[in-house]
Amino acid sequence: MKRLFLVLALVMSVGLAGCGNKVATDKNKLQVVTTVFATYDFARQIGGDKVQATLLVPPGAEMHAYEPTPQDIKKIKDSQVFVYVGGESDEWVKKILSSVDSKSLKVIRLLDTVKPVEEVVKPGMTEEKKDTEGLGEKEYDEHVWTSPENAMKISAKLAEVFSAVDSANKPIYEKNYLAYAAKLTALDKEFQDIVAHGNRKVVVFGDRFPLRYFVDAYGLDYFAAFPGCARDTEPSASTVAFLIDKVKTEKIPVVFHIELSNEKIAKAIASATGAKVLQFNTCHNVPKAQFEKGVTYISLMEENAKALKEALQ
Repeated sequence: MKRLFLVLALVMSVGLAGCGNKVATDKNKLQVVTTVFATYDFARQIGGDKVQATLLVPPGAEMHAYEPTPQDIKKIKDSQVFVYVGGESDEWVKKILSSVDSKSLKVIRLLDTVKPVEEVVKPGMTEEKKDTEGLGEKEYDEHVWTSPENAMKISAKLAEVFSAVDSANKPIYEKNYLAYAAKLTALDKEFQDIVAHGNRKVVVFGDRFPLRYFVDAYGLDYFAAFPGCARDTEPSASTVAFLIDKVKTEKIPVVFHIELSNEKIAKAIASATGAKVLQFNTCHNVPKAQFEKGVTYISLMEENAKALKEALQ
């Protein structure tokens, strides 16, 4: 937080003259800044060529360890629409928004766009030790975009806000949303079919588990090393043993890890059980190479569909 205060002070004092790593701003387009890849892509799909979307957290960066730079703060100040999660992972946003003219900026908090679910510490998970301050407050799974149904709700909110800010292009935003919603509906149906024809209803993640909304949508059960927003990456020996036992007992063919993971836990479980290691994309961010290739939320979720089909066989 001390670094954030210093950054804010720097922004105010020097006006961010001469910032590096700039992306040329097209003043003829609606400027939208988002903190996670999923909503960055939703903004592109809904906005089309009428929107210039910017992903604030650099491709390949882990959002839970991210700290904003002066350039990042300027991007938010210069935008017309800012989309953020609104949970523990981007607590730093509050300080930035307090310094921004709220009259000229529309802010979308993702946790307000859907019905949030609470974080759950499942049997076998390594529970992160946290400060006792604030004990008793509910902790919600922040990864609300991981189910196609929620992706539709978030996209609808984007279309609504884009239309309000840029009313001249409202018909375009509405048309784009309907086309995108149809694709998300087809994706949702694909996952429903995979689960309906699967031989099991449980998945195992040798990693964090930021997919509550996804498994809830399709009636799946799960076991994992950590909750979704855990900062720890080293599980207890009992957690690894528990997951190995689950994979062996239920003859689970696949152990998942999420993107930007070191994969160590998943590989250790696979080594002890003979299971296959596969990636399940949460779409919170993507590696730089994938970003430059133009991957989308739907293309990443299509990869998930193939992986899930194999895991449930």
